[in-house]
Amino acid sequence: MRLFKLLALPALMLMPLSANASPTLKGSFGDWTVYSRYDGAQRLCYVVAHAKSKSPASVRHGDIHFLVANWKSGIAFEQPSFMADFSLKADRPPSVQIDGQKFPMYVSKNESFIAERSDEVSLINRMRAGSTMKVSAVSGRGTNVSYTFSLNGITAALERAQSDCN
Repeated sequence: MRLFKLLALPALMLMPLSANASPTLKGSFGDWTVYSRYDGAQRLCYVVAHAKSKSPASVRHGDIHFLVANWKSGIAFEQPSFMADFSLKADRPPSVQIDGQKFPMYVSKNESFIAERSDEVSLINRMRAGSTMKVSAVSGRGTNVSYTFSLNGITAALERAQSDCN
């Protein structure tokens, strides 16, 4: 069931959207934006931030996002994920680092997730208390990349997403 939960989010966010399924902007809080959308009867609320810095500068990174999702149905609650505009190397999965604490992830194509719920909770707590977050990854081509995300506004954004999906 955990794998389904984790794979359902990127599939729903990336699939072509009908007029009824288009995301609705709920608000912006610092560097984080809150959206909600429906997939049939399922309501999904999520916060998203774009990478503030991308390294190395010599490669094309495309759109790089970090998301935290809530499903009204309870399928997922404050589920963090990293989404790249390219495939990620599965045997060298990304990690998230805040204030020296690293959180290993696992890969599903161009997205990565925290494997254990307890680590998700710890990461979200660190996000709420921190100021920046770094994601280190390896592209499918073997390029080492890293991204920095601002955590300015994350607490208010998470609270809004949670209230919208209750």
